[in-house]
Amino acid sequence: MQNGTRLAAVDLGSNSFRLEIGQLDHGQIHRTEYLKETVRQGNGLDSARNLTPEAMQRGWDALARFGERLAGFKRSQVRAVATQTLREARNRDEFLLRARTILGFGIDVIPGREEARLIYQGVAHMLPHTDASDLERRLVVDIGGRSTEMILGHALEATVMESYRVGSVAWSMKHFAEGQFTQAAFRAAEVAAKAVLDDALASYTRDQWDVAYGASGTIGAVGDVLAASGAEPGLITQDGLDWLLDRLLKAGSADKLRIDGMRDDRKAVIGGGVSVLRAVFDLLDIDEMKVAQGALRHGVMYELLERDESVADLRTETVARLASRFNVDAVQARRVGETAAALFVQLEPAARSANPAGSTTSRAGRALRKLGWAAQLHEIGTQISHSDYHKHGAYILDHCDAPGFAVNEMHALGLLVLGQRGKLRKLEAALDDDVFVMQLLSLRLALILCHARRDPDPKALRITVAGGRFFVVACQGNWSEVYPQSAHLLREEVLAWQKTNWRVDLAGC
Repeated sequence: MQNGTRLAAVDLGSNSFRLEIGQLDHGQIHRTEYLKETVRQGNGLDSARNLTPEAMQRGWDALARFGERLAGFKRSQVRAVATQTLREARNRDEFLLRARTILGFGIDVIPGREEARLIYQGVAHMLPHTDASDLERRLVVDIGGRSTEMILGHALEATVMESYRVGSVAWSMKHFAEGQFTQAAFRAAEVAAKAVLDDALASYTRDQWDVAYGASGTIGAVGDVLAASGAEPGLITQDGLDWLLDRLLKAGSADKLRIDGMRDDRKAVIGGGVSVLRAVFDLLDIDEMKVAQGALRHGVMYELLERDESVADLRTETVARLASRFNVDAVQARRVGETAAALFVQLEPAARSANPAGSTTSRAGRALRKLGWAAQLHEIGTQISHSDYHKHGAYILDHCDAPGFAVNEMHALGLLVLGQRGKLRKLEAALDDDVFVMQLLSLRLALILCHARRDPDPKALRITVAGGRFFVVACQGNWSEVYPQSAHLLREEVLAWQKTNWRVDLAGC
């Protein structure tokens, strides 16, 4: 990207929505605008884990204001990510459908470990770069509204990442529901937080890191209060936490809390946040924690700089690792992938210049790359079941950790894997997307051509868009006579599409 390019990141957190706009200057991004809306979506999950209408409306209203500010930005300049509340919400699709339209850009719901990776990127990029800092082993902690991320890393590389379901909003609702601060409530909240965070003891031991950094939300708020009290700016200590706890207990409740450095919108969730932070300090034997300037949104923006290259590589590595872990037949995966790509290019000539494994900014190129990943993973479920491997493969992709991928991106790959065989009615909603249909048809036809696990004739089929929701598949030469079983499967494929709103006709078959 050129110097002067504007970039923007939208962070849909459980407590606040944030918009960060920056300008690129010789590899660094300098903030030009920052907007924050306290929406408290984490408070809006009901007992069935559905967002209430009021919580959704608060989110839509905030995104409308963000969308107005982002008018004129290109798709490649903006990325919006959603975290724990929308990971949990059962009706998130209802919220996201309207949210994306209001914002004017896509919104990725990212897995917990992916959130942790991006948080580390944001923190690391905002720290001073020196020879000493590149050798520094870091612990990064981010206490959000409904989740806490912990990361070990050095320089710009995160090595250990985890996300835990404990946060300032969730813990305030559970242990300080009436806003009352008591010794018993803090004791119970800290014990409960430690019960969730106990797993961290094995991976984040004191000998694994040199310096602890805290990012965003709760930790930033605590740092502000301690600095206002006369403590060293940008540093949180155990003594400081003890002092803050004493102030909260003396206040007795959130509405009576009067303390320099604390914003009014933070008071309602400070009890839960402080109890979680104290639990982290105690469990990981932290003496002091530096308040980091970087956060999730900064990691998102810096990755926008390299998204086409580095993220494509990261995703490719993730797909390769999944294929290896589940012992996928690499030769067949390559065969199906190459055949599907050739068919897709017939339908989308704009994808012809894209490299399926590399970087691209065009929609057709991105679709081709995702088709290649789906082909590489299409047999990932065979380790579980031979007859229903497509169903198990889709389940795996919906629930696995996949660095570089958003939840919705993995779901889209899972739908392609699910739809590779069998009836198409199970994909009814996805069949409204023209690009998805072309990906799916290309994959299903490739599997027919490669069903005998041998390289097919690359010129066997010619596929064209005949208008609207209508495709024509033409068999070349005497292909149907030479490969009668494949021709039979092709005719069965036509029958499958007849039960959808799409039409596939054969010519010369």
